[in-house]
Amino acid sequence: MSPSREALRLQLKQARRNFLAGPSAPHAASALARQLRPLLDQLEPLCLGLYWPLEGEFDPAELLPHLQGLVLALPFARREGRQMQYRRWDGQAPSLKDEMGIPSSAGAPADPDVVLVPCLGFTREGYRLGYGGGYFDRWQAAHPGVTTVGLAWSVGEVQFAVEPHDQALTVVVTERELIAP
Repeated sequence: MSPSREALRLQLKQARRNFLAGPSAPHAASALARQLRPLLDQLEPLCLGLYWPLEGEFDPAELLPHLQGLVLALPFARREGRQMQYRRWDGQAPSLKDEMGIPSSAGAPADPDVVLVPCLGFTREGYRLGYGGGYFDRWQAAHPGVTTVGLAWSVGEVQFAVEPHDQALTVVVTERELIAP
């Protein structure tokens, strides 16, 4: 029997802590960015949805110099209905937090055509495991034409049973490779 998703999340958080404390961590973020930049150039987003990183996640703000001229947006999560929307973002440190306590933007609503999605865990088939709120899955289900790019550390690769609400990502990028399911 495979571990529950909650047990898997705990294992993945510990694996990520160990990875980030190890010898390859100092170069991991720049390696992931090197994988991601040409993909973004190829996708040519009109509006790019980013995220404000939680502890241990890749920080997409590292890409800001490469994103000049793009419309940027950050997610804003609401507790009621566990809904999420994107708001335009000027690239400056946010002074606002969403209802989940994550830094966000007070900008106008935005509709990104490419979204960067943080992954605690991921599968080769493009499914992600986050923190269990389902915000990104619900948003993705409501926006089926959007290109979703999962960003993860390679230690997050796992297998888990896909559930009906899970939405596959278009592509997953790690510090080691680009995985196009």
